[in-house]
Parts: sequence; structure tokens; C-alpha cells
Amino acid sequence: MVEVRVAGVALDTSGQHVILLQPVDPTPEQGKLLPIWIGPMEATAIMVAIEGASTPRPLTHDLLRTVLDTVGATVERVEITRIDDGTFYAEITMHAASGIHRIDARPSDAVAIASRTGSPIFVADDVLAEAGVEDVIGEAEAEADVEEFSKFIEDVDPDDFRE
Repeated sequence: MVEVRVAGVALDTSGQHVILLQPVDPTPEQGKLLPIWIGPMEATAIMVAIEGASTPRPLTHDLLRTVLDTVGATVERVEITRIDDGTFYAEITMHAASGIHRIDARPSDAVAIASRTGSPIFVADDVLAEAGVEDVIGEAEAEADVEEFSKFIEDVDPDDFRE
């Protein structure tokens, strides 16, 4: 397992949201970014957490964090465990009064939870080897993406998300 951090959330050339996970202390073999395509709502949830932005009402992941806090459970870690036919799988490891629990989750939800709880994020070595891409994103470029998204969050209207 390789510990990673969220390097950014961006749009690919077709307008799809992608989260970029980057090893915290990469070795030469691990100097890759792991792109995982996610939905726009998940991208918003992750960026809100990363930026520490406030929302008028709690988002789903904020609610889950509050529930965990209320029942005395903690998120120990998040793991992107495997990729199968282009689909990524993740697990959230939680500690509760009843013991340690590993819960199946979508990677976007797992990262959103980790971003809210300050929990470490890990990627299985074989997942990084199979789906990782050369790290060509610079810190300045990642910071520009975050800044652009921050401006979006400031101007967003909750009605924009109603169906």
C-alpha cells in the first residue's frame, strides 16, 4: 500500500471530473498520479472538504462524519483496494465500540470521508502500477485548480443541484 494525498480535482478534455491521487512520499516506482473519474457531485463534495468551505446545509459526507462522531466511531484509514474491468473499489476502515470494521465504498465516497475526517488514504501497489500515470502535474497547476474551484464554491447556488 502507498499512502496518497488528493493532488487535485479537475476536468478531463471531455468535461468529466477526475480526482488525482498522488503518493505522499513517492519512490521512483511510485512517482505516478492515480486518476479516478468521478461524478460532479462527488467532485464538489471532495473539494468542499479539501478547501474547508462551508455549505448552507450539511452535505451527505458531512452528515456521515457527524454520525460517526456522535456514536464515537473513527475512520482509521481509506484504501483504494483494487481495479476490476476499469472500476475502482475502496474500503473504509472504521473503529467503533463493537470493533474494527471494513466497509466497501466507492473511491469517491471514501476519499470524501477521509478528507472530512483527516484520515490517511492508501492505494494498493498493484492498482497504482496498473492505473497510475506519470506525474506531470505541477504544484502550481494543482493549486490553480483548487483556486478555480474555490471561486466556483463561493458562487454556487444550492438550487443549481436540484433536479
